[in-house]
Amino acid sequence: MKTGHASQTALRVAIRRAAHQLVDLPPVLDDPIALPLLGGGYRRDLERAMHRVARDFRGFMAARTRYVEDRLADAVANGTTQYVILGAGLDTFAYRNPFPSLRVFEVDFPATQAWKQKKLDEAGIAVPAGLYFVPLDLERRKLAEGLAESGFDCGRAAFFSWVGIVPYLTMEGFRATLATVGGLPRGSGIVFDYMDRPETLTQPRRKIFDGLAKRLAASGEPLRLFFSAQELEEELRRAGFDRSEQVGIERLNEMYFDGRADGLRLSPSGVGTLLSAWV
Repeated sequence: MKTGHASQTALRVAIRRAAHQLVDLPPVLDDPIALPLLGGGYRRDLERAMHRVARDFRGFMAARTRYVEDRLADAVANGTTQYVILGAGLDTFAYRNPFPSLRVFEVDFPATQAWKQKKLDEAGIAVPAGLYFVPLDLERRKLAEGLAESGFDCGRAAFFSWVGIVPYLTMEGFRATLATVGGLPRGSGIVFDYMDRPETLTQPRRKIFDGLAKRLAASGEPLRLFFSAQELEEELRRAGFDRSEQVGIERLNEMYFDGRADGLRLSPSGVGTLLSAWV
């Protein structure tokens, strides 16, 4: 990501989430804030994201967020009152939060966060009580420091969303953040997605990956970090997590796409896997 510039990846995710609300009915993720927050000026981008060939990407973005928020609901049911969104981008959860006792911390690069706050103001979307903005570059400053300055209580359990971020990190940045979450009180949890090592992909999946990697590198946000499932399990154990669940495309289809009249499903050629882990 270019220093001082808002994330283009965050914008692309927001466009796909908004397109999902318009054409995939009923939506896997019901998000009435997505379109108002995106605002005007993106008609052609929305049209491309609404096209049939773009279904897989927007479906995965919706299912990924839905999975995070389902796991968050589990955490809240077990007493968690703190939710941290790492790399929040144009995430909308805080503006449709159904849990009155839940405090939400949005962590992102300062430039991306300033851009989001401007878009909130332009859309007339009020910042709710219990939302805290945490401007932070995880590669340059420790997560615990930024959270502590924003009123986060490290003595209480918390749930973390970290989707769409890990493949862009260095190993050092990844391990530092994972260790911070793993060092929190029992009951804390995290959801993130990761990409398989490119050399392990089948030819169709490698072709998709290569095209995506080329586009991201050209936008200044290159992919850098990849894992095998076994490698990640070892990273989690080292960081202090007791249990985890890995959810691939097949399982996501079972959870969120079975029985849809429109036939919306995720392609088996997808390159991402979701993982939830608990302390």
